[in-house]
Amino acid sequence: MQTEKQAKRGHPKEAHIKVCENGPYIVSGCIPLTKLTVSTDVEGYPRSYIKGEEYPLNETYALCRCGQSTSKPFCDGMHEKIHFDGTEIASRAPYLTRTRKIDGPDLKLTDAPDLCNHAGFCLRAGGIGNLTRSSDDAEAKRLAIEEAGNCTSGRLVAWHKEPENSIEPEFEPSITLVEEPHKGCSGALWVRGNVAIESSDGSVYEVRNRVALCRCGASSNKPFCDGSHMVIRFTDGDKSLENR
Repeated sequence: MQTEKQAKRGHPKEAHIKVCENGPYIVSGCIPLTKLTVSTDVEGYPRSYIKGEEYPLNETYALCRCGQSTSKPFCDGMHEKIHFDGTEIASRAPYLTRTRKIDGPDLKLTDAPDLCNHAGFCLRAGGIGNLTRSSDDAEAKRLAIEEAGNCTSGRLVAWHKEPENSIEPEFEPSITLVEEPHKGCSGALWVRGNVAIESSDGSVYEVRNRVALCRCGASSNKPFCDGSHMVIRFTDGDKSLENR
């Protein structure tokens, strides 16, 4: 459903991403594109995001999926020159059929490990599992909800227990380029706000509030990110990341 804010900005009703076979992501619906940089706590664990560059708002645009474009984050056709294999192998099963559960006094946590892209927000303050199990403590509960909401891949979802309902950040349709300077690399494409993602075969993945798409080309869970950008030290053209 189109929100009042979207209508004022001129957003069409349907925000949509098309995964092209061995090619880019075609984004339509005037989805804002920005950069977010991960900030860490004193122990070095990811804590929050710092908003960065905002790209001009366009009705449609193509984002690089192979990781080799010279015009990153946008596609320049390099996937054809390098014969990029973008075969999609990610599960199509609904999120809740793939989860394990952690129960706490005031919260429940669902966890789909196959979605993990190793963003690391869940490691702070003793870890989200321990925080959930201690959720009768107000601060532990707050931190568990915060860590789950910062999980770019949507692997982790916190739930109120009575009545049972998910606790999700309120996002309008948007895409962010996550930068991870503490790891010396650029991270996932964080797609937020229930944007429909259409496979190259024409089917639509489960629509979710938060998912992380691969932009380095190396994920073994395409089109979703699995953290391979850390292994190959992928950067989005930021030399300060390369030198870390």
